[in-house]
Amino acid sequence: MAATRLIVLFNLKPGRSVADYEAWARKTDLPTVNGLKSVAEFSVFRVTGLLGDDVARPPYQYVEIIDVKDMDCFGDEVNTDAMRRIAADFQDWADPVFLNTARLEA
Repeated sequence: MAATRLIVLFNLKPGRSVADYEAWARKTDLPTVNGLKSVAEFSVFRVTGLLGDDVARPPYQYVEIIDVKDMDCFGDEVNTDAMRRIAADFQDWADPVFLNTARLEA
């Protein structure tokens, strides 16, 4: 079974602190999701700008990349109490867009 890359795009909700979100992501979100057996790697990126445009505001503040080794196992793991708490916390921070992707091969 081919690995799946999930891409998550999001902005923090109004009134939410960047510093507080990033502290939560470092302390809670990153280690928890990276600890899942089904996940090969989970990374969070702060968007710093648009390539070639120093003026325009990017449409999203953050991008998450989740490389999933086994989607069936991932489904089981995200339905645990611990992951439901993480997901609920994340929903308090942002209204994310989750994209499932498939790599195009040459």
